[in-house]
Amino acid sequence: MGKIVSIDNLEFEVYIHHQDIQNRILALAKNIEEKYEALNPIFLVVMNGAFIFAADLLREIHFPSETAFIRIKSYEGTHSTGVVNISLPEHADISGRHVVIMEDIVDTGNSMDALLPELKKHQPASIAITSLLFKPEALQHDIVVDFPGFVIPKYFVVGYGLDYNEKGRNLKDIYKLKS
Repeated sequence: MGKIVSIDNLEFEVYIHHQDIQNRILALAKNIEEKYEALNPIFLVVMNGAFIFAADLLREIHFPSETAFIRIKSYEGTHSTGVVNISLPEHADISGRHVVIMEDIVDTGNSMDALLPELKKHQPASIAITSLLFKPEALQHDIVVDFPGFVIPKYFVVGYGLDYNEKGRNLKDIYKLKS
């Protein structure tokens, strides 16, 4: 049995180990470099959840790039609220630019379904999504994750940037809710 952590009233068990995450990030960085090295992309990091994933991934991308931060909030506790609040960076001009969205998890797709039309209003050259975790079974929108880290079932997960009620982001492994 793996390590168990308690957050508020819930118990979580290790699901994806830190070293497996780091190995997958190296592969993602290589794929992103192959596609974008000559295109001067801007990386849009979705806060708060993607900050650790983005920091580790960006350190493995070996060409100069621009990074901006966006905030999308749609979760309360362990469930999506269905209401998506978006805060775009005022200083980031994405017009005519290749945009790579860096997300911690795509599950229902509600956040990306709300964000993509907002970004398209600024007429970027292209938009791609990289997400540490992707739950295709939970997807409710026509969203493509161009650079998925791990495809997982409909588990509730925390750690490595993901939270439960704003707690657990600092855990270096990814944990799933213990059944």
